[in-house]
Amino acid sequence: MSYEIIGMVVLWTFLFGYVIVASVDFGAGFFNAYSILTGKDRILTKIIQRYLSPVWEVTNVFLVFFFVGIVGFFPSTAYFYGSILLVPVSISIILLAIRGSYYAFENYGSRGHRGYAFMYGATGLVIPASFSVVLTVSEGGFVDIMDGRPQLDYWALFSSPLTWSIVILSIIAVLYISSVFLTWYANRAGDMEAAALLRRYALIWALPTIITASGIIYELRSHNPEHFGSLMNLWWMFAISFIFFVASVWLILKQKNYGLAFILLIGQFAFAFFAYGISKYPYLLYPHLTVSDSVTNDAMAISLIVAFVAGLLLLLPSLYLLMRLFLFDDQYIAGKK
Repeated sequence: MSYEIIGMVVLWTFLFGYVIVASVDFGAGFFNAYSILTGKDRILTKIIQRYLSPVWEVTNVFLVFFFVGIVGFFPSTAYFYGSILLVPVSISIILLAIRGSYYAFENYGSRGHRGYAFMYGATGLVIPASFSVVLTVSEGGFVDIMDGRPQLDYWALFSSPLTWSIVILSIIAVLYISSVFLTWYANRAGDMEAAALLRRYALIWALPTIITASGIIYELRSHNPEHFGSLMNLWWMFAISFIFFVASVWLILKQKNYGLAFILLIGQFAFAFFAYGISKYPYLLYPHLTVSDSVTNDAMAISLIVAFVAGLLLLLPSLYLLMRLFLFDDQYIAGKK
């Protein structure tokens, strides 16, 4: 296996980790704000705050690893994406900073401030939507090379059905992933009222997740036929993803084994996410930039692979300890400490 493929696998794994962890965080903030708006904060706020308090500061670790890695492994991406996505990505980073500030203000300053809670929840939906633009641009058709410099066609981007399909999926997936996890978390805490409400949210967002994901595949058929053909060659991975989806929803519907339901959900998104990534190979930006065109030298690639694998081996036990000592500690989850 070549260094560029190993690098892509490592980076895609970090990005997937961010998708799952950040989705739970983003969705939790939104559900907290929504519960305040609808007068159901007495049901959800305590359980959501118990989840957010230990983890909100570590969510972006996966994202930092990915950004550093993509520039290190494939330096040309910094030139191409740095030029065409300076404005969208800058907005996303500013929103991340604002989100962290609002959380700090709401929890450590004016506790219970409704405005801070609303802003924290709203940014939780805007951030994934803004980041999803990167995936749309990578499909091609939105970038022109003029005098050797890439230029983004904003009108083509924001008038494309593919763009809005990916944006809508990013928002719905956040709500679905978060509601399933929080259902499990509330059930573990013995908060049956919160678990019942979050279970209802999970069932509400389950079907739209599959519909919008299918919509993206449909739009790809006309927008990027080459990528669509590659996706169809990996139909079996999407079939496994759908089986995991059905099993997860069935467990939630039957109100049992919420932990297994969330694990199946991770499997569902893992197969779909990695199938999408594999089908894009070798393009990083269709058709202008490929993996082989932009990969760094062998010595740098080896160093980065060793560093990132070591980082992953350090990060995963740290997350386990975080969950073991805080999130799923019997005293903490019950609100006794």
